[in-house]
Amino acid sequence: MPVMTTLGWFHTVMGIIALLSGAYTLYQYKEIVFENRSGLIYLATTFITAATALAIYQHGGFGPGHALAIFTLGALAVGTLAGSTDLSGSWGRYLRALSYTATLLFHSIPAVTDGLLRLPVGNPVLTSIQDPVMRTTYLILLVLFVVGVTLQLRWIHKQRN
Repeated sequence: MPVMTTLGWFHTVMGIIALLSGAYTLYQYKEIVFENRSGLIYLATTFITAATALAIYQHGGFGPGHALAIFTLGALAVGTLAGSTDLSGSWGRYLRALSYTATLLFHSIPAVTDGLLRLPVGNPVLTSIQDPVMRTTYLILLVLFVVGVTLQLRWIHKQRN
């Protein structure tokens, strides 16, 4: 793995803060919104993490991390519009929740990938992104997302009644 640049470290620290604040926000409040401090921290650090990811080219060019950053920025835009306008009507809160929670999935994929390929330093858990463990890990993340967002949407539905 290439040596991390200053931008890479900044990006990583912002990503860790985003993941921790996002997990805390979902645990504590069941949905990510601007109206609580941890939600605001999550959304701000998520934006910073995605934006800085677009400037990191340690692997030679546009790659999966860049695509996930674009998906993240798109999900942030959709969630913000859904939560702050009447364009989506009664579905706005659901769309915001789905969009913002999807950003956690988009964060988790490169976080797990880099973690498994870089750590522990000098003797990483995996040496190749092609390792079958990586695919299994991605599947686990997807299942956690689907279960989590399903529970979240059910909770929001109960709040409406």
